[in-house]
Amino acid sequence: MASAAPPGQGGSAPPLAVQRGIVKMVLSGCAIIVRGQPRGGPPPERQINLSNIRAGNLARRAAAGQPDAKDTPDEPWGFPAREFLRKKLIGKEVCFTVEYKTPQGREYGMVYLGKDTSGENIAESLVAEGLASRREGIRANNPEQSRLAELEEQAKSAKKGMWSEGTGSHTIRDLKYTIENPRHFVDSMHQKPVNAIIEHVRDGSVVRALLLPDYYLVTVMLSGIKCPTFKREADAPEVPEPFAAEAKFFTESRLLQRDVQIVLESCHNQNILGTILHPNGNITELLLKEGFARCVDWSIAVYTRGADKLRAAERFAKERKLRIWRDYVAPTANLDQKDKQFVAKVMQVLNADAIVVKLNSGDHKTIHLSSIRPPRLEGDSTQDKNRKLRPLYDIPYMFEAREFLRKKLIGKKVNVTVDYIRPASSATETVPAFSERTCATVSIGGINIAEALVSKGLATVIRYRQDDDQRSSHYDELLAAEARAIKNGKGLHSKKEVPIHRVADISGDTQKAKQFLPFLQRAGRSEAVVEYVFSGSRLKLFMPKETCLITFLLAGIECPRGARNLPGLVQEGEPFSEEATHFTKELVLQREVEVEVESMDKAGNFIGWLHIEGLNLSVALVEHALSKVHFTAERSPYYKALLAAEEAAKQKKEKVWSHYEETPVEEVVPVLEEKERTANYKPVFVTEITDDLHFYVQDVETGAQLEKLMENMRAEVGSHPPVEGSYAPRRGDFCIAKFVDGEWYRARVEKVESAAKVHIFYIDYGNKETLPATRLAALPPAFSTRVLPAQATEYKFAFIQVPQDDDARADAVDSVVRDIQNTQCLLNVEHLGPGCPHVTLQFADSKSDVGLGLVKEGLVMVEVRKEKQFQKVITEYLNAQETAKSARLNLWRYGDFRADDADEFGYSR
Repeated sequence: MASAAPPGQGGSAPPLAVQRGIVKMVLSGCAIIVRGQPRGGPPPERQINLSNIRAGNLARRAAAGQPDAKDTPDEPWGFPAREFLRKKLIGKEVCFTVEYKTPQGREYGMVYLGKDTSGENIAESLVAEGLASRREGIRANNPEQSRLAELEEQAKSAKKGMWSEGTGSHTIRDLKYTIENPRHFVDSMHQKPVNAIIEHVRDGSVVRALLLPDYYLVTVMLSGIKCPTFKREADAPEVPEPFAAEAKFFTESRLLQRDVQIVLESCHNQNILGTILHPNGNITELLLKEGFARCVDWSIAVYTRGADKLRAAERFAKERKLRIWRDYVAPTANLDQKDKQFVAKVMQVLNADAIVVKLNSGDHKTIHLSSIRPPRLEGDSTQDKNRKLRPLYDIPYMFEAREFLRKKLIGKKVNVTVDYIRPASSATETVPAFSERTCATVSIGGINIAEALVSKGLATVIRYRQDDDQRSSHYDELLAAEARAIKNGKGLHSKKEVPIHRVADISGDTQKAKQFLPFLQRAGRSEAVVEYVFSGSRLKLFMPKETCLITFLLAGIECPRGARNLPGLVQEGEPFSEEATHFTKELVLQREVEVEVESMDKAGNFIGWLHIEGLNLSVALVEHALSKVHFTAERSPYYKALLAAEEAAKQKKEKVWSHYEETPVEEVVPVLEEKERTANYKPVFVTEITDDLHFYVQDVETGAQLEKLMENMRAEVGSHPPVEGSYAPRRGDFCIAKFVDGEWYRARVEKVESAAKVHIFYIDYGNKETLPATRLAALPPAFSTRVLPAQATEYKFAFIQVPQDDDARADAVDSVVRDIQNTQCLLNVEHLGPGCPHVTLQFADSKSDVGLGLVKEGLVMVEVRKEKQFQKVITEYLNAQETAKSARLNLWRYGDFRADDADEFGYSR
């Protein structure tokens, strides 16, 4: 933009008034905008054109509504002149005199850097650098003009700026007003900071920037935030939203025409999103902190410096009710601090988005996980209309979500931070009524449960209106977790077929119960999950292996009967029935238990014993004076324990025994002698170690018989070699197999995939192999297992837990292989277990315990057993474990990993 002033007037003139201001913007090499000081809002501003000089015009884009108009390029040396002034003046205080004002209102004058006219004369500096020329036709008839003429001659002599040789075409920018593919352009920058000059501020969060060095002129929206804007309607003046002008001035006064760096982060509907970096700070976070902007969900995820920083800055302004938040009321404003944040114990998981917790006061409270939605039936359901919907089993992924929460939370202490209270709502045609809900962020061991659930694709994130503040305090992390789950095709976002849970409910179905009874009786102790507690002694169980639901009654006790709703009347419960129900709920609800089914009643309910972590629930209820022993317990192995518990409860005269009157008893109860641990070590030869740390041994006493049998068998096969391919293996058959050493050994066929792939087990050594049928032959009858039984016996280490983590287990197996495979050891059977006996092994020479050695090395953990005869050896094992833990050996190298979240990694205490 060029400027020119009329000729100076002759004669003496009164001195011109000196005015002051701060340079807001440099329009060209000879025009600036000066503003005053802000007082209660954006300050006044005015344009000052420099008198008596002319600088090159800057480029202009063609007007939008004129198809014939063309873009106007820079004039030579126009941009360097603008840059000279920009770097010298932006944000600085100047003083100026207005010499002349045109009828159109344009003001011309002298500008000085500083507070008075003794400062640097800006027009003279431009002329001296050859970046502006004196206005043509002016004669040097006063000192100011004479000085300009002198400086111009000096610049010409020195060939500065426009007076240098050449046309000055190198100073003309190749401005690019549009970008064909903004997304590709942003991606090509790889989120590296780009040097830029802010040329215009549209509102507090939208600017026009000149990207260097390629001169792209782009509009940049600040990622993650939005300031109040100026609403523009056709043929109407701009209407600013509250604080729009203040937010614009806040950004202008800090960034306009400043040198900055911009991180181009994303592209949305042809708009470029980015973060502007300035040496004095990050304008995005400053705008939020000062209450000039709010966070926006749709772009906060692309903010590369952490969405949590933006949320924290916004929270800072909300708490202080700054500017746009002046009327803000926090969602939890009416709650005391102790009700906003507390630690509680999880008692129950409700479907997949809510839990029941026990507070320190003993009260129970339902907590909903903030901002997440559990799995639900989508679209037209294929549900059988004749069958009642069972959400836990019939809604895809609901069972997986509930199980994830149950296994991670039940019985554990969690941190609860209340985010908002959702008020009660009445029912509509499509939505049922909801009572008031407390929505919170629940964490355990530093893990946000809702985030973990969403990241596994077992829940989705609720979307809100932008001004809806009732949401999770970790909303951005939830969105990021959902994006990961979608990208990785987890759970609800998987393209695979949805898991189907065919769970048979045989509660009260006498016919089905009769069919199941023999299986459950033969199974001994079966695993179960307590799904519901009807009363102290009546429960609903889910049997995972049998995939069925059963009603289970505790054997051996008489529990107070609870209240019942019968047709026409309500039957009141017996005294202490509620306490018994509460006791059973606290102890076993949604816990994994073991049950022994003994019988069933006429209604199809199973009767038996329930154990949780070694505790018999029937005995526990009697012990706490909430049940009495029933005469049917006399035949059970738990009768003595029940009697002892009842006797102790009677003495306390509490609850069901509160009115008990003791009668003299002459009988002397015999004292049972505790079973002693037997240590009867026998010599064995260890032949094979399996990947799950079981091992096979041969009895040393029968070793000579095996050698003799093998010698005779090989002689027999050598004299009558089998015809290759004549043997057709079948699963379970005993045969002989040619090992890699070329010798024949006795074996058993375990599986036949094809003639080329037969899985066999060497019965005298314990190792397995896959061979073609051509390397197998029939076992001669003279060498069958009737002549000499299979010599490899499988055992498992007693008192230790094998790590479930593959790498840790491999370390333990490798250590055992090095120490004992193909060596003679001493073996003692400690107790029987499912599959094989549990034993301790000693080295033959040193008599030191192999399992204890593994514990000392931190390669395995101790399995604690309750039997009294093992307490001495268990104590020794636990002491060794503490030593390994202190030394941070192997499993313990990162400390005690068996924290609240350890189950997720395959460990349990």
